[in-house]
Amino acid sequence: MSAEFRVIELQIPEELSGFRLDSALARMLPEHSRTRIKGWIEAGQVRIGRLPCKPKDVVTAGSRVQLRMAAEPESVAVLPEAIPLKIVHEDPDVLVVDKPVGLVVHPGAGNPRHTLQNALLGWDPRLASIPRAGIIHRLDKDTSGLLMVARTLEAHTALTRALMARSVSREYLAVCVGVMTSGGTIDQPIGRHRSDRLRMTVRSDGRPATTYYRVLERFRAHSYLSVRLSTGRTHQIRLHLSHLKYPIVGDPVYGGRFGRPRGASEELAQSLRAFGHQALHAAKLAFDHPRSGERLALETPAPPDFAALLEVLRADAREASRQSATRRTARGSVGA
Repeated sequence: MSAEFRVIELQIPEELSGFRLDSALARMLPEHSRTRIKGWIEAGQVRIGRLPCKPKDVVTAGSRVQLRMAAEPESVAVLPEAIPLKIVHEDPDVLVVDKPVGLVVHPGAGNPRHTLQNALLGWDPRLASIPRAGIIHRLDKDTSGLLMVARTLEAHTALTRALMARSVSREYLAVCVGVMTSGGTIDQPIGRHRSDRLRMTVRSDGRPATTYYRVLERFRAHSYLSVRLSTGRTHQIRLHLSHLKYPIVGDPVYGGRFGRPRGASEELAQSLRAFGHQALHAAKLAFDHPRSGERLALETPAPPDFAALLEVLRADAREASRQSATRRTARGSVGA
């Protein structure tokens, strides 16, 4: 590998057979724009086998694509950093990391360093040969929980294929404002907001997005949910729940009011005001191991501040129930 380029190899999964080359690569390398990928193809930096390609070439499953990627300038290169990681699962092919709140997944505008990608490169420099240091999917900065990381190109291809085929199961925990009567399905397309490029919105010309949710507990003005994804759009859970008028507690983008119940204790009011991020945690992850085919099912508990918020909500609900029972008893005594 020269000092100016690095070479990566990808294998076209079954799900992308029949796609245009630029479209297929855009799905396999979501950290790069389609325009940038098209530029690489037109510059002759992408080959299938030994043959040069065009952006509109149709790809077939199993084809091996070689991408000669221009190295980034040192000022913007993703460099290894000694950032502690909580590893939930580790083997020669796969890592599963429990990402904390506040850690950005990979560098971008406003976050050039101190990301999960930097941490992974510091943990294992060999991950530099894998796209995005092996990161298969992403979580928002202030969402905690489980993330898959591939340690080989073969594992990267297999796990990316599994994600596209929707055979990867992801379950989240969320606390939202409002009392839900039951679970359900949200099937609303998502696209970029027309005027605010940092937000997503429900729009008819957006990409299909489906979210399933069920109620775990109800409080006086909040609900504790289990949420599963059929698709993985940017901000999907946060946007979909907000669209239903049940925004996630602490969400600075799609939230708003923090939902203090009438007569709530000062402890609850303070807890809601002080919760500085969306109450969303990727608690469960299940997928087929890329080498053995064994189904791996992993779980991690919610972080301490999330668990503490739940306890305060439960205590408030118990106190409200006690007060209600006391009033009923008093009314019964008066009637007697």
